[in-house]
Parts: sequence; structure tokens; C-alpha cells
Amino acid sequence: MASTQSTTPSSSLIFTVRRKEPEFVVPAEPTPHEFKQLSDIDDQEGLRFQIPVIQFYRKDDSMRALDPVRVIREAVARALVFYYPFAGRLREGPGRKLTVECTGEGVVFIEGDADVELKQFGDALQPPFPCLDQLLFDVPGQSDVLNGPLLLIQVRRVHLGSSTEPRDERRPGAGPVHERSGGAVPGSTRPLRPPGVEEEHPKSEGPTQSKSRAPRVRARGAEDTKNIAMVPLDKMAHRSFFFGRSEISALRTLLPPHLRRVCSTFEILTAALWKCRTASLDAHPDEEVRVICIVNARGKFANPPLPEGYYGNAFVFPVAVGAAGEVRERGLEYAAERVRRAKGEVTEEYVRSVADLMVERGRPHFAVARTFLVSDVTRAGFGELDFGWGPAVYGGPAKGGVGAIPGVASFYIPFKKQGGDHGDHGDQEEGIVVPMCLPGPAMDRFVVELEAIITKGKIAVAAENTTTTTHHQNPPFIASAL
Repeated sequence: MASTQSTTPSSSLIFTVRRKEPEFVVPAEPTPHEFKQLSDIDDQEGLRFQIPVIQFYRKDDSMRALDPVRVIREAVARALVFYYPFAGRLREGPGRKLTVECTGEGVVFIEGDADVELKQFGDALQPPFPCLDQLLFDVPGQSDVLNGPLLLIQVRRVHLGSSTEPRDERRPGAGPVHERSGGAVPGSTRPLRPPGVEEEHPKSEGPTQSKSRAPRVRARGAEDTKNIAMVPLDKMAHRSFFFGRSEISALRTLLPPHLRRVCSTFEILTAALWKCRTASLDAHPDEEVRVICIVNARGKFANPPLPEGYYGNAFVFPVAVGAAGEVRERGLEYAAERVRRAKGEVTEEYVRSVADLMVERGRPHFAVARTFLVSDVTRAGFGELDFGWGPAVYGGPAKGGVGAIPGVASFYIPFKKQGGDHGDHGDQEEGIVVPMCLPGPAMDRFVVELEAIITKGKIAVAAENTTTTTHHQNPPFIASAL
């Protein structure tokens, strides 16, 4: 196989998690009781689900005297003073409009201990994680998006204190793309910028104004979540794939020169995964297949711009569309051009058109049938989140395939892979890890398709190098752990 690394959870790693009863952590100081409407981007049906996030930290001798559970519990209580809407509850009003009632009830917090050492997870600490349902425990009665806690945080002390892992399930107010807003200087008790959720957020301008605009987005797939035939979750296969510099370079080489120069890593990787995923699912050649790219729209607003500190969602879901047969059989440039074109459509007017559509069509779910959704969280800063134990060994989404329909969504997560056989002391290669979730047979076909396209790219890289140098070339393949 080529060097794209694929991993599956270790079936031999079994451990026990002992957890205490859930408690509510409330703001450390009194906060206002008020109502804050979400934007017309935030409250769409496609964002009403939980996103599990997991963080692993190594022990730090300088923090030996401190209990991570107590430190994080107190830090959360103090942060909620400024981000007090997260201590409230979501209410649904007329027209399915969502509002946060700032009740100060708090977030769910669970303390626990896991009988496992960090090193037992292996060098490649990435999704899918073994015993994830034990590490991230769903509290009965606390998982409803409406009228339930907005955050569920769990802290596990693992054996010998080698790591802690808080878990954060973000609900409709924070969606698949996490924008850092506020931030703080280490040791500070206040955010750098005052946070806000209500100021001038993306909203519909009403039926009169929206009808004067040409329609830019279509409401497709509102019925998909009801009628689509879902594969049982226990029949889905979870694997992660690592893409380093050589893999991205190989894929870029498969593009014509004019696209090589302008396509971003996101566009190239999305095109390749869309192509391989379409082939693995064996759709009819004439069926329409889609890839949804979550695009940050914060820089698109000019009149007025979004204020600093705004921590609502400011992204949209442009869609690239093609016939399954063409996506599968034509060159990588076919998919890359469509992904690039879809991203380029996002303007301020496009975003406001989405808000109009949400209001006029009852906040429909985005299409999920024959759809692949990707969210780039490489700049979300999960790995930089420091509770006092330094940067996370791993920080980010706990798995792919989250949402109403299993297997639709994947994340691009920053990752450092250990080089060679040197373990923790060897060189690290920076890249992107992508957790995928597909039916078992489709996953097997996906691995073959992905291997084939990267091998083809590496051969092309080697051929191009041969024409420009007579020096000895490194072999284009290395063995994978799969």
C-alpha cells in the first residue's frame, strides 16, 4: 500500500471506567436571566445534533499536586460567567425559531477514572478510539437538544495520572466548525475580547426583501432524513486516514497545471475523498451525488461586519454536485473544479439568502442522501486548549459520521504522526487525519480506491522528478499500518 495510514480501534484494548454521578456546574457569579435568539443560520435542522470532542493530555510533574477534575470544574464555572448563555437552555418558539433562555442552570459535568495508560492507545492517538462509549458516556435524559444542557463535559483521570480528557458536546450554538472567540492570556481571569452571541448575527431580512433577490440556494433534502434507508450504526466501519505532505503532493500532481497552482489542500483532499467515497458506495452512474463544504463566512460581512467576540455560527454549506458515474470515472480535476466552484459562490448575499431560505422553508435539513459533508477544523485550536497540562496530545472531534444520518460527515483534524520506528522521540510529520464512517463493505472498497489514487499520484511525482534530475529517487511507496 501507499503511505496513507489507516487505523481501526484496537479490539484487544479493554479497560474499566468508574464514573461519579453527573452534577451541574453553574456560573461562579450571578448572571443575567434573559433570552437571546439564535441567528437564522444557527437554528436550522441540520445543526441540531451533538458533536463529541475529546482531549488527551500527558501528566505534568509541575501539576502533580493539582487534581485535574477540580481545576477544570472551577475553570468552567468561571468561564460561564462570561459565556453565560451556555449555562442556559434552548427553547423552540413559533416557526421553529430557537432562543437561548439564559437560566444559569449550568452544564453537565462528570468525574471519573479509567483503568488504562495513555501509552496503551498506541502512538497514533486518533479516531476511532477504543471503548469510546465508556470514555464519553451519554447521560440518560440529558442528550436532548431542546430544553437540555448545552454542554456535557467529562473528565477522566487515567492510570498513573498520565492524562486527562475533558469531553465537550457542542449543541446548536456552536455547530461543526468551532470559531475561537474571546481567548485569554494564561493566568488571566477574563477573556481578551468580550464574547457576544446576539449582536447583528446573520438573519433573514423578511419575505419582501428576500423575494427581491434571485434565489441562490435550494431547499433540498428536507425529507431525506425521514425516508433514507439507514444502515444500523453497529454495521458501520470507522477508520482514520492520515494525509501528509507526500500524499497531498501526489494528489496535486494528478491535477492539470492550471488547477495545481490555485487549488488549496482542502479542495484537493475533498475532491479525492468525494471521488473515492462515491466509488465505494457503488451508486448508479446517473444518480446525483453531492459533497458539502462547510465554509467560514465571517470575512464575508461588510455591512455591518460581524463584531469581534461573536461566537454564534457564521458558516454556510455550499454544495458541489455531479453524476456518480462522472465523479467516479473522470479525472480528479472534475471533482476539484466543482468543489472549488461551490466554495467560490459564498458571498454576503449568499449567506443572507441561506437565512431567508431557512425562515421561508421551515429551517429544513440539508440533503443527506448520497451526500458527503466535510468540516475543516485544522484551525479551530483544539490542540492548543491548555488547562495547565500543556497542549493536548490529541484534541478534536472524537469520531466521524456524526449527525442525523451516520456516515455523512467527516472532519479534517490537524495531526502529528510519529516518524519511523523512533516512537515518541522520533521525528514528527505534520498532516491531516480524516475519520471516515461507512458501511463495512463500502469501507473496504474505499480503502482500495484511496490507495489506488494515491499510488497513481506517487507514480506521477516520480515520473516528473525523473525528467528533471538524474539523482536516485526514493521509492514511491512505503508500507502502511493497515
